[in-house]
Amino acid sequence: TRVFKKVTPKGDLSWYIKWAASFFILVAVAARSAGTIPAIDLWFSLIGTIGWFWVGMLWHDRALTMLNATLTTILLIGLFTYYGG
Repeated sequence: TRVFKKVTPKGDLSWYIKWAASFFILVAVAARSAGTIPAIDLWFSLIGTIGWFWVGMLWHDRALTMLNATLTTILLIGLFTYYGG
């Protein structure tokens, strides 16, 4: 039987950012499923994605960084389009 140690930090800056970012993404998904104003979904998604991008940078995790940098760009394009760009 092998015991695996948790590798994600607890109680440091990244811990708070990841939980706040996760909350924002959950609110965004709830807003999307409830059919509220699309901009609410986009803004909350953007905030959550930027948070996870930051966590990826703090953890030196290239997959998190690349994914969330790409999602941030896509969400910014969506916001720009929504506001008439």
